Amino acid sequence: MSYQSKLRNEEIDDLFEAILALENQEECYRFFEDICTIKELQSIAQRLQVAKLLRQKKTYSDIEKITTASTATISRINKCLVYGSDGYRLILDRLDQNNKKG
Repeated sequence: MSYQSKLRNEEIDDLFEAILALENQEECYRFFEDICTIKELQSIAQRLQVAKLLRQKKTYSDIEKITTASTATISRINKCLVYGSDGYRLILDRLDQNNKKG
């Protein structure tokens, strides 16, 4: 059974195709620096860091100190980890696998 996003549309499909066409970290930096504001990119990176720390069973207080994310942001990400579409789980699992290989 494939995942059916409620957000799916042609513009988002095009964005994801563009991201999937990136071949390395340098290309990611070039693309994301052009397409996102600095603050947007920092926020996305912060959310991933929060998800990693939540998965490590860190407390909200510890996560707030480490990342400077608000408790509202931490709570929202925790809800995604528990009730979301498993996107964080998918990528965190892959990152864990890649770290074990390399």
